[in-house]
Parts: sequence; C-alpha cells; structure tokens
Amino acid sequence: MPVTLTEAQRIPTSGARAVEPVQVGGHDLLAIPQLAKDIPGGPPGMNGGDSDTELLLLSRAGGRFEPWATLPAPGGEDAEFFTVGDRSFLAVASIRTGAGPYDFDTTSTIFEWRGGGFAPFQQVPTLAAKQWKHWQVDGRHFLGLAQGVIFPPGHAGQDDAASRDSVVYEWTGESFAEFQRIPSRWAYNWHAFQAGGEFFVAHAEHAGPSVLYRWDGARLAPHQTLAAESGRAFATFDDGGETCLVVACIAAPTRLLRLAGGQFTQTQVLDGLGARELAVARCAGRTLLIRVNFILGTPADPQPSLDSQVYEWDGGKLHEVATFPTCGGTDVTVLGDNDGNAGSVELVVTNSLTPGLRFAAETVRYALSAGAR
Repeated sequence: MPVTLTEAQRIPTSGARAVEPVQVGGHDLLAIPQLAKDIPGGPPGMNGGDSDTELLLLSRAGGRFEPWATLPAPGGEDAEFFTVGDRSFLAVASIRTGAGPYDFDTTSTIFEWRGGGFAPFQQVPTLAAKQWKHWQVDGRHFLGLAQGVIFPPGHAGQDDAASRDSVVYEWTGESFAEFQRIPSRWAYNWHAFQAGGEFFVAHAEHAGPSVLYRWDGARLAPHQTLAAESGRAFATFDDGGETCLVVACIAAPTRLLRLAGGQFTQTQVLDGLGARELAVARCAGRTLLIRVNFILGTPADPQPSLDSQVYEWDGGKLHEVATFPTCGGTDVTVLGDNDGNAGSVELVVTNSLTPGLRFAAETVRYALSAGAR
C-alpha cells in the first residue's frame, strides 16, 4: 500500500524554525518559534529581517490549530517542552536580536507553566543559540544547549572569532545549572537515545566534527565521530533489537549507521543534500523516516524550494516512498498515535522562507497515511 501525504492545514508563520507539541494543563498546543519578520521595503534574503519576534502558541480546536497565545522570543530558533516531576517547562532558543546589525550574544528564556499560561522562569546567556534538548539518565534531568557561530572577518559589531561551546545544564531542584561544556564552534542539534545497553547523546556541529557522546555514569564522554562537518540532525529507530542511527548534514549526504560491536558503522548513503531535520513515524506497522530539507547553494545565494522525503525501512535499508514540497524547510514533528498501530498520523512541517526569500511563509499540517504491508 502506498504512503500518502494529504495537506490538512496551512498556518501563517514568519521565518518559522521549529515546531514543538505541547500537552499541558488540558491544552493540546503547538509551539512555533520564529526567526524574523519581513521589513517593509527591505531587501529579500534568508539572513535579514527584523528579529523582534514572538513564539506562536496554537491550540487544537475543531480539527484545526488556531492562535492561542504568544511568548516573547526574539530570533526564535527552537522550542523544547518537557516536564520535571509535576512541573512543565518550555525552553526557547533565541539566535539573535535586532533588525541589522544583529546581536547574537543575547539570552534565551526557559518558561514554566503557571496558572494557565507560560511565564519566564530562567534567563540563560547564549551566543547564536540553535537548540535546547531535554533528556533523563540515572534519574537526573539535563538540558542541552547547542550554540555558537563563526563570523566572517570584519563582521560589524561582533568578535571575528566569536564562538561558544555548547553547554549541558542539570536540574538542581531549583534551576538549571551548568554541568558540562561540549567543545563546539557552530552547533545545531542534539539527539539522546539508548542502544546496546548504553546511553548516548549525539551533538551536531557545522564547523567541525559531529560527535557521539556516551554517558559513563558521571559525564558525557566522546565515543565516536559521526560526521566530519556540516552536521544538522539525527534520528534513531530499532530493528530486531539493533539500533539504526541516521545522520543528516546540510552539505554532505544523509547516512544510515547500524550499531555493531559497540560502534556505529555506515551501511547506506541517501541521495541529495540540504538536510535540516529528521523524524521517525510508525504507521500501520511500518517504520518511516521523514527528512526535511532546508536549502541548496549558499546563504548568500540560496535555493530554498526543495522536495523533502519520506523513506521506509524494509529491514535492510531505507527507500523513498513519498516526497512533499518545502521552502527553507526547518522542522517536522509527528502528532497522534506514533506507536505503529494506527493507519495514519499527522505531520507538521515548518517552512522558513518563500521562494522569493521572504519570511512570511506557512507551516503545513499533513495527514500521513500508510496501509499495512
């Protein structure tokens, strides 16, 4: 049976960089951080715009997601919802402030759910923040911040060599305190997972190697290199007791690795460049991998109108079963029963650009259906 994607809703957004499902206080929400809004009369371009933006919170109502609230989140890059005991948090990564010149040395806010809404809980100093990711291991709660940037020589208002390590914070019972620094120059992403009786955290780095770290009971220890450069995202799924790890890079092919002998070894290379984000969907007993593509070319001369892919795992390799259009695609999340039994799930895909390199693009919700094989 074919895998089909049916468009269900278009949501007006501006430079949308991520989409995060939020289940809290009886609400079924989507959180969408936004990088920038168009400046009237301003030139087109993916790195321009006004970053005095808000994070959108949309609530499911009548089969659609409708505007519900906003949160202050300039230059929004990512949102991560998680719980610690009976407390609920939404961590938002802000890459920059301003409308040109931009200040990448700013703060990112962790919000807490209180009294029927989100309120600021903790402000964290960040430099070009890209992503927050929460994970638990040995009963402890951690929050990883991927950050950093390298400016071109003579970049106005910034240290030419500016970069900052990624940071892992730990919940102390009262706040999130710095626990460990991860060497980084221009980081994008994290992915935490268990495999082979070990707990791993993968760290995506653009300007150097993307490294897989192993939890040794006290800290994250380097385990193996996953990509030489241009790392963007990871995904994992299990097959017959074995773990498959997918590594996505924007300027190198996406690759499938399988765990063997304590190391992940490459077993497949997927066609195409430009990957930005990955997600795994399980539908009608089938394992599907969704790959969202961002741009080809360069930030100065980008090609944002690309097809993104849905792959199916056949027990030995991934093969393409569907495509869908994206324009500066940045993220995808899977909604609904994602345990593999249902015949359909929902995908929400964020687009950050229009074909004309404006920010007033749309986030798209799809129904993904797959019959049993």
